[in-house]
Amino acid sequence: MRLRHIEVIQATLQTGDIEAAARQLQLSRDATEEILNDAERQMGFLLFARVRGKLQPTVEARALQGEFDQLYVALERTRQVASHLRQHQEAPLRVMCTPTLAHHLAPQSLATLRRRFRDTPCHLASQPTAHIVRSLLLHESDLGLGLMSINHPGIHCEALAHGKLQLLAPRGWLPSKQKYIGLHELAGQAMVGLDGEDPLNPLLDGKLAALQPPPRIHTHVQTYEMMRSMVEAGEGLAIVDPFTALGAKTAGLDVCPISPAIPVTLFALTLSGDNRSPALRALLEIVGEKAQALLAG
Repeated sequence: MRLRHIEVIQATLQTGDIEAAARQLQLSRDATEEILNDAERQMGFLLFARVRGKLQPTVEARALQGEFDQLYVALERTRQVASHLRQHQEAPLRVMCTPTLAHHLAPQSLATLRRRFRDTPCHLASQPTAHIVRSLLLHESDLGLGLMSINHPGIHCEALAHGKLQLLAPRGWLPSKQKYIGLHELAGQAMVGLDGEDPLNPLLDGKLAALQPPPRIHTHVQTYEMMRSMVEAGEGLAIVDPFTALGAKTAGLDVCPISPAIPVTLFALTLSGDNRSPALRALLEIVGEKAQALLAG
């Protein structure tokens, strides 16, 4: 298949109409239809069926739609890089982080970087760790930030900062100036559970389940930020990462580390053996410094 085939297929998937697809691509209707027919001939099956004047994707087209989307995204990314090169601009720095880091650490770090590298465009997205790894391996991202260590031959995993899991409680629940809370003190308490991917989940769940009586967990959510929101809504207590705890403390919730301490590490993920640009090297330093300062504070 040629690039023009991909463009026409994607435009037709988006619009459901040959004329609309032609306008989007600035082609004639006849040329657009011929390119689509040629793509179908090469594939050996129809991609669209005409239903009540509209083109509806066939079962085969729907099965391939995810692949078409990826090809189109890669094509658009190539055009963007070519545009930057044509204008003698630096290639964009593409960063992905887990939702926990998307509210303060990652945006503040990128803002600091932009003051140093004003000609470097930056892209920041938030995804679970599995999506970040996939994005790096597909060369769709340059840097991933998360709280999970990754063991993959194609991924370099670097520890940037260390902290501890924290308890979140409604305002006034903890005694004033309490420095930590024993895990045993959570026996029988109403708590919010975590369903999302997290390497500490099995360990923490096992410790909580061993309490007598175990905590009462009626609500499970997918992210630490959602756990914080549930505590704010009065659903109970929650154990979260230190970055979520910082924001919760600013918002007025009670926060303190649990004992015995359960460590949390901030990791930077990059492609193994990849040449790091000056902007990427600077960003890694900035993220590490900001994370350590936040956790120390």
